[in-house]
Amino acid sequence: MNKLTIGLFGFGCVGQGLHYALEHSTGFRAAIRRICVKHRHKARTLDAAYFCYDKAEILADEQINVIVELIDDADEAYSIVKEAICKGKHVVTANKKMLALHLQELLDLQKQHGVSLLYEASACGSIPIIRSLEEYFDNEELVKVSGIFNGTTNYILTKTIADGITYPEALAQAQAKGFAESDPTSDVEGYDALYKTVIIALHAFGVVLRVEQLFRCGITTLQQEDITYASEKGYKIKLTPTIKRLSGNRLTAYVIPRFVRPTNHLYKVDDEFNGVVVEGTFSGEQFLQGRGAGSLPTGAAVLSDVSALSYGYQYEHKKHHQDTHLDFTNDVLIRIYLRYENEEDIARLAFERITERYTGEKYQYVIGLVHLSTLLAQAEYLRQRHLFIAAMEQ
Repeated sequence: MNKLTIGLFGFGCVGQGLHYALEHSTGFRAAIRRICVKHRHKARTLDAAYFCYDKAEILADEQINVIVELIDDADEAYSIVKEAICKGKHVVTANKKMLALHLQELLDLQKQHGVSLLYEASACGSIPIIRSLEEYFDNEELVKVSGIFNGTTNYILTKTIADGITYPEALAQAQAKGFAESDPTSDVEGYDALYKTVIIALHAFGVVLRVEQLFRCGITTLQQEDITYASEKGYKIKLTPTIKRLSGNRLTAYVIPRFVRPTNHLYKVDDEFNGVVVEGTFSGEQFLQGRGAGSLPTGAAVLSDVSALSYGYQYEHKKHHQDTHLDFTNDVLIRIYLRYENEEDIARLAFERITERYTGEKYQYVIGLVHLSTLLAQAEYLRQRHLFIAAMEQ
């Protein structure tokens, strides 16, 4: 490829970091030609001549051959990325929500127009999980991919156990450090991890999942009693997406808090770090760890994608094009802990079997086997009732 000429959308922390890295990089030739931003009167660190406020000024510029999209608005990001691909421009994006909601369409468009769409920065911060799945595990049948995909929630959960502070106090700390937004809903309700799960499922198993197919449970209903239970049992609490191959060419996936034992790879993954466990049929378990929250880890992943473009790199999506067909299912039993209020809560989840039960004056829980399909059907009830559930390791 000739020199990369970049049109950049967004100039927040990650965009500024990318600009600095490109200005000081000697490994490849790339330069930002124009930057499209939203707010006209905001103070900038670059000359005003760099900036524009109409996306058409970048998308119509024939000298720009790469679009780097780093904005928060998923709908606007989709519009920008789609138009860029249709105009024959390569795209690097970090917008996991936009990708998860439009994955199949974007795959088809990039193939139709013969361009690269790269998005390592959309999943797990500085861990090169997408590239690893594409290159190292491209021809190996995987059994399971699971881990900690969201650094914000991991920071919060670490502090509740390590420092013994409450969930609201831990959230305030995460916001003060810049790991959590002023509105942390996407992180703490599990949406961010859900979007990343959809993206990783494509590269690990070749399937395009719909977000509404997957059960999602965040950490907002976590209470001190749950933290105390985990501490007394020697567990840590982690928000852990899981994508798992089942017998009969079936696949399941879900996002749920989990009580993690010290023998688990994820037990020592604390603060804003992410960790991913990849289990292959031949290679067994592989464990990757890296920073998952903050502008620099994301900026490093964006820079990696831009560098890859300079060599003409594209995702091959080998597993997506293979003949092996996996059917998604929620017909799976999982063992969970449920902090409940009354008998109706237990009845709603229709436990297949209850193996442990505790009833106290102010706190009660059960542990048992529940169908994932039932959890999906009762997800709104669980949220409205502020009940906390967590998966138990088998």
